[in-house]
Amino acid sequence: MRSFHSTSFAAPAQPFFREAGTGPGVVCFHANASTSGQWRALMEHLAPRFHVLAPDSYDAGQGPRWPSDRVISLRDEVALIEPVLGKAGASLAMVGHSYGAALALVATLAQPGRVGALALYEPTLFSLIDAQQSAPNDADGIRHTVADAAAALDAGNEDAAAEHFIDYWMGTGAWRQTPGQRKPPIAASVKNVRRWAHALFTEPTPLQAFRSLDVPVLYLLGKRSPPSAHAVARLLTAALPHVEVVEFAQLGHMGPLTHPEVVNPVIGEFLARHLR
Repeated sequence: MRSFHSTSFAAPAQPFFREAGTGPGVVCFHANASTSGQWRALMEHLAPRFHVLAPDSYDAGQGPRWPSDRVISLRDEVALIEPVLGKAGASLAMVGHSYGAALALVATLAQPGRVGALALYEPTLFSLIDAQQSAPNDADGIRHTVADAAAALDAGNEDAAAEHFIDYWMGTGAWRQTPGQRKPPIAASVKNVRRWAHALFTEPTPLQAFRSLDVPVLYLLGKRSPPSAHAVARLLTAALPHVEVVEFAQLGHMGPLTHPEVVNPVIGEFLARHLR
């Protein structure tokens, strides 16, 4: 597996990405508080058949720092990874988890003709929930979590901020059970929680736009995920015209990281059917 910086295309910054395999292109987008490294097992699984690329988003892993005080949008993230999409070829698939799945949807709407298939694990487009029903609604849990994490950051407590964020997505006590060596990079990444929330809660794409996506979509979700993830799933699975839904009874929102041996074969089988 190769990892390097792209220099072939002009972009707002130089995207870092991992690369493996040959064949039709597959681009994988990671979740918040994560990096492209979360896809190592999937890349190994897909590499015998596909050319797999996994970029780091802004302020993640070896990705570039967000260069200004301006708030970030999903379209800014799409602009960053455009060189990686170009390297993947004319007809590619996208795989995304959480924030990365939201990014994959926005990128597909920008140029739908280049995408042959989408595999999404719980895209977090919370703007769709708020557009359907103003607060209080099913997005309140993550809204309050962001507020609590932001307050902890303002008090100088990155560990507490990470605990709020990770425990929301993985269950109470998850942060305390996280191995010590894994905590520092996660806690450091959570400093961007306000930016993530802004991008996801203010994304302007209306639900109606997703009805136009004439592309096969695999929509994966965990039965144990929080209400915000399930609320987005109800809206998107009703809107996407060619959607196949798989719910994992024993998994939660972080299923691609906690149980890749369960999730990855489902993604691989879907891509084998739809990407040639």
